[in-house]
Amino acid sequence: MSKQENPTPMEEQETPVTAEAEAPQEETPQETVETFTVTREQMEKMENLAKQMSELNDQHLRLLAEYDNYRKRTAKEKESIYQDAKTDTIGKFLEVYDNLERAVTQAGDEENVHKKGMEMIFHQLQSVLEKLGVTVVDPTGQPFDPERHNAVMHVEDETLGENVVSQVYQKGFLLGEKVIRFATVVVAN
Repeated sequence: MSKQENPTPMEEQETPVTAEAEAPQEETPQETVETFTVTREQMEKMENLAKQMSELNDQHLRLLAEYDNYRKRTAKEKESIYQDAKTDTIGKFLEVYDNLERAVTQAGDEENVHKKGMEMIFHQLQSVLEKLGVTVVDPTGQPFDPERHNAVMHVEDETLGENVVSQVYQKGFLLGEKVIRFATVVVAN
C-alpha cells in the first residue's frame, strides 16, 4: 500500500469538526453531537470548494447587476427613441399647422362653409397637438431666450426694453421642455 492510501497515525493530522460550535455539557437522549475527523487533504478540498462557491456567488451577483443595468439602459433608450420619433413626427405636422393658421386668419366671408371647415380642422389639429403634450410658444413681449428663440432681425424700438421680442414671424413649439421648433422672432434694441 502507498502512503497516500493508508496514512500512518504519525502522518495523518486530524482536525476534529463538530456539527455544533459548543457541545452542551448535558446531553439529552434526543440530541447527540456528532464529531467528524477529516484529513488535511479533505480540509484543503473543502476550502477549495468553499473558495469556488464564493467565486461563483460573486460572478452570479455581478451577472445580476449587469443584467439589471442592461434592462434599465434599454428601457431608457427605448423611451428616448420613442420621444425622438414623436418629436420628428410632430415636426412634420407643424407645416400643416402653419398653413391652416394662415388660412383661418385670412379676411373673408365668415359665413363661408369652406372657411368654417378650415377653422374646425385647425382647432382639431390644435387639440390633437395639445393631447400629445405640445405647447405653442408665442414670445411676443418676452425677453429673448436663445435656447427657445431664433432671432432673424434686430430693430430699435423705444417702447420696448432691451432684448425683448417685438414681433413673431413663426411660432415655436415645445414637447415638454424639448424644443421641437424654435420661434422665429424680431428682437428690439
